[in-house]
Amino acid sequence: MPDTVSALGSPAGRREGPAKVTGTARYAAEHRPEGCAYAWPVPATVARGTVTAVDDTRALALPGVVGVLSHHNAPRLTEPEDATLAVLQDGRVPHRGWYVALVVADTLETAREAAAAVRISYAEEPFEVELTADHPDAYVPEDTDGTSGEHLRGEADNAFAAAPVQVDTVYRVPPLHNHPMEPHAATAAWQDGRLTVHDSSQGSTTVRATLAALFDLPEDRVTVVSEHVGGGFGSKGTPRPHVVLAAMAARATGRPVKLALPRRQLPAVVGHRAPTLHRVRLGAETDGTLLSVVHEVTAHTSRVKEFMETGAAATRVIYPSPHARTTHRVVPLDVPTPSWMRAPGEAPGMYALESAMDELAEALALDPVELRLRNDTDTEPDSARPFSSRHLAECLRDGARRFGWEGRDPRPRARREGDILLGTGVAAATYPVLVSPSRASAHARPDGTFEVRVNATDIGTGARTVLAQVAADALGVPLDRVRIEIGDSDLPSAPLAGGSSGTASWGWAVHAAGTRLAGSVAEYAGRALPPEGLSVTVDTKGTADADSDYARHAFGAHFAEVGVDTVSGEVRVRRLLGVYAAGRILNPRTARSQFIGAMTMGLGMALTEGSTMDAAFGDFTESDLAAYHVPAHADVPAIEAYWIEEDDPHLNPMGSKGIGEIGIVGTAAAIGNAVHHATGIRLRELPLTPDRVLTGGE
Repeated sequence: MPDTVSALGSPAGRREGPAKVTGTARYAAEHRPEGCAYAWPVPATVARGTVTAVDDTRALALPGVVGVLSHHNAPRLTEPEDATLAVLQDGRVPHRGWYVALVVADTLETAREAAAAVRISYAEEPFEVELTADHPDAYVPEDTDGTSGEHLRGEADNAFAAAPVQVDTVYRVPPLHNHPMEPHAATAAWQDGRLTVHDSSQGSTTVRATLAALFDLPEDRVTVVSEHVGGGFGSKGTPRPHVVLAAMAARATGRPVKLALPRRQLPAVVGHRAPTLHRVRLGAETDGTLLSVVHEVTAHTSRVKEFMETGAAATRVIYPSPHARTTHRVVPLDVPTPSWMRAPGEAPGMYALESAMDELAEALALDPVELRLRNDTDTEPDSARPFSSRHLAECLRDGARRFGWEGRDPRPRARREGDILLGTGVAAATYPVLVSPSRASAHARPDGTFEVRVNATDIGTGARTVLAQVAADALGVPLDRVRIEIGDSDLPSAPLAGGSSGTASWGWAVHAAGTRLAGSVAEYAGRALPPEGLSVTVDTKGTADADSDYARHAFGAHFAEVGVDTVSGEVRVRRLLGVYAAGRILNPRTARSQFIGAMTMGLGMALTEGSTMDAAFGDFTESDLAAYHVPAHADVPAIEAYWIEEDDPHLNPMGSKGIGEIGIVGTAAAIGNAVHHATGIRLRELPLTPDRVLTGGE
């Protein structure tokens, strides 16, 4: 039976669900053009140096090998803005895992075998991969986006020194890797000077523009399709080397080429969350009112491209204090280039800040929920702008009620079940409201159906479904009369799916197109539409990107209950509960899925996930899902996600805030705080693995 619910706020089922569960949804590596060849990359086996020779004799001798590309014979590219895409252009090796060759063959198995047969010689150079807070090369990056650099308010250091109650502590978050279920993949084909690519990407508009620039083509000669994407979490937010290599190989061989990166290679070439070292100092009155907040973050970046994990950005938003200093420092090392990972900056930053707030509550002998309530505010501390809406206090109170916080014994180690110590913890969360201009078109057919086209990307969030709801609401028609077309760069251009901004950006354009088309259709009241129907196209540039007089953020509160085994050191999360204030919830079913998914990722951040940089080898030691431990079903309890409906007229036509990332912000801190409550031990380095629990983090 067709779904006839049209109003926003209904729990409409995912439109692509049947295609995914029946296997008919086609992902980037599942397209097989006639004559398709397969590529396999060759990563560098040194951490820094120069390629001095490429011996491809054995590889080319294998039956079915089409060719071997290296910097000696690969197609020349125009210099990219993103230097991570300058693959096979010279012999430099900036980090281990950098691609130095690419094999193309008739079959995947032959390509893999031939890649192993390629012999690369290097002139090795000394390298450095270890991050320290006092590294002599650390510098404060330019604050180009308002979140980097250093922000000052008052006299933070002096105010801290004079504060009656002080917390001065450090935290460490290790490198984290996105590891989406679908590896990065692309299928590329050239025909008559036109490039068509199926790419696993969070935004094919940007991929098209990048490929057009790299290969010196007009953008209308490039089509990039990302119809279905099996996760990304930021790692597919910008073009990665695989799509450039696939296009290069297809041009060089004259055949369509398919390239799916092996999972073991992902940590070195598609980005990661940079490790962050945090020093947090909180100075407060004896009643808990914050007087001074100092949050210093040091992270690494590569020598290829600067990327700053802005861990102190959320500290500028969440709590007021007359004095504050938030500083970012970055250290260039011979490491892979870090990049976006779900809630970049906010996730590690709020782990540190919310852990420090828990330590402050303990120093004050004050309930941690009450401490946060006493430091609520109506204006953004850094900018002094009023919040468009801020219901953090309501999230904390509602979460505490639902969780049963009132009966909590504040004493550590007060609850035990045999060898298991029990504890509970809380943490706040915030994430900015981001929106970008987008284009969208809407078409009315004489049969009463509608088609809406926008180059949005559904990375598993339910974008198709929610955009159809936005369109149906604007058009005033049942949902089953709206068809949505997304995921193709030939559609009206749209920004990427990232920064929890997708629905707000695309939905604004879809709503505008639907509203305008509804007006045009109304003029035909009592008359048939023209045989060709009616069409409108809108562009929200100048409206969606207009400056606001308000600080716009989503907020939330996380509560966790854990059991800690005193014999094995194992931490089990028994319960996770989140309450969010994220504007109007457009689809409760897909929204709850987003919240729960992000909370699960936060659980992994807290307990299992983390990479180790081998200082002697210059590489991450955890390079597959056997060593890099993401939560499995047995690790995840029945997670509860709730929200407070907000009526915020200062956001977008739908009144919505992004929800994809706020669920991970604060989760790790709530779990860490619960572990402290259970054991009396304060662990300040993630993940909270049994060895750290048993040794007290030493």
